[in-house]
Formats: sequence, C-alpha cells, structure tokens
Amino acid sequence: MNLKGKTAVITGASSGIGLGYSHALAARGANLVLVARNKSQLETIAADIKADHAVNIDVVVLDLSKVTSGQELLDALKKFKLSADVLINNAGFGTNNRVAKEDRTKIQQEILLNVVTLVDLTTAVLPEMLAKDFGVIVNIGSTASFQPVPGMAVYAATKAFVRSFTSALWGEVKGTNVRVLTVNPGATETEFFKIAEAKPAGKLAPVSDVVEATFKALDSKNSSPSIVVGGQNALMAHFTRLVPVKAVINIAGKLFLH
Repeated sequence: MNLKGKTAVITGASSGIGLGYSHALAARGANLVLVARNKSQLETIAADIKADHAVNIDVVVLDLSKVTSGQELLDALKKFKLSADVLINNAGFGTNNRVAKEDRTKIQQEILLNVVTLVDLTTAVLPEMLAKDFGVIVNIGSTASFQPVPGMAVYAATKAFVRSFTSALWGEVKGTNVRVLTVNPGATETEFFKIAEAKPAGKLAPVSDVVEATFKALDSKNSSPSIVVGGQNALMAHFTRLVPVKAVINIAGKLFLH
C-alpha cells in the first residue's frame, strides 16, 4: 500500500501501539497528525520522527474521552487544511474492577473514548475517503472482545462493539479502495495494564508484532475485516467459540476478577 504523501491521523500516539504506528507510517512516507493529551511527549516524538523521516507532522493536544472530542479533532484538521487518508483509532483504556465497585465517571469516559469517539471519527472521515476512493481505517480491538470478561466487563464489551461495528463497516465499503480493519492484540508491552491496574495473563508481546500484523493485513490483496495478533491468541479466540459460554466466563473471571 503506497502511503507516501498521505495524511495519517493517529489517536493515542504518545506511547505504546500508537507510537509504533506513528514510526511505521512515517517510514512509509505518510505525513502524520499525532493526537494525545501530553503536549511535551507529542512534540518530542514529532522531533524524533522528523529526524529519521522527511515527513510533515502536526500535533493535536486533546482529551478524546468527551462527547465533543471528535468534532474538536475535525476542527483541528480543518485548521491545518488537512483531511485523513489514514485513521488509526488507537486511543483507549480499560478498567479492572467489579462493576459494583466501578467509578461511574471513569467508565463513562471509558465508553466515550473506546466507542463514541471511535465511531464519531470513523463516521466523519469515511465520506471523503469514499469520494476519493482511497482510505484506511484501523480500529484497535482486543482479544478481550471474543468473550465476556468478569472484572473487565466494560472494557471487553467496548472492544466487542468495536469489532462488530468495524466488521459491519468492512461489509459496507467492500468493492471500494477504502480499507477497514479491526486489529485485536493480546497482552502487549504498553501502559494498558498499569492504567487498568491489572496483571497480564502471560507474557507481553512487543508493539512491533501489532504493527507488523496490521501492515501485513493491509498490504494483502485479500481484505479481512478483523485480525488477531499472534498465533496463540488466534487459537484462543477460536477456542472461545467452541466452548460453552459459562465455561469461557469462568475461565476469564479467574484471570481478572478480584
């Protein structure tokens, strides 16, 4: 996929998977719009990437966990006189607690960020992509999307929504040159577990695995609505479809319920 000179918007670009995508997209010649809350981090990242690649980089400092966040980001793009050729909806977070003990404000922000802003931004950029007959939308899901997860009920449900929504969207744009993909990583070397106050079940995979799997799918002639990162994770996702739901819930609960 030729991305030279295209504009890629990456949310949650200041660390982890978003940072990995930023470097990879710049390496392919894409100009970047980096979106996150930490201005100094974004500016440092922009300077580092510019030192390695001859691309343009704009920074948008924005909290995406608000109802108005999508429009605020669109307004920033308009100010820069840019439109998104590539949208990486990576920003998101999880919480690890029983629902009865959850902070209501925090889980509202979790749903707004993981679901509402993702859908709003996707809906906003899609018409122009279809008009140009070119575009890429990557929505970050999770292996948690394949089963209910006691202890992370809200997070797993938001990611199940992301996977379902993106797969349906894939069906809507089929036959065009707009690529839509859900990427479902397992436990990855990011700040996710620190923010969620959870312990990973197993070894953490490098961010590079997620990035490489994404571009392998996008570069393929056979478009897929969804991928799972890692062979073992793919087996586990398939396994959840074969085992009774009660058993799957019990297994997930033993990992994350406390």
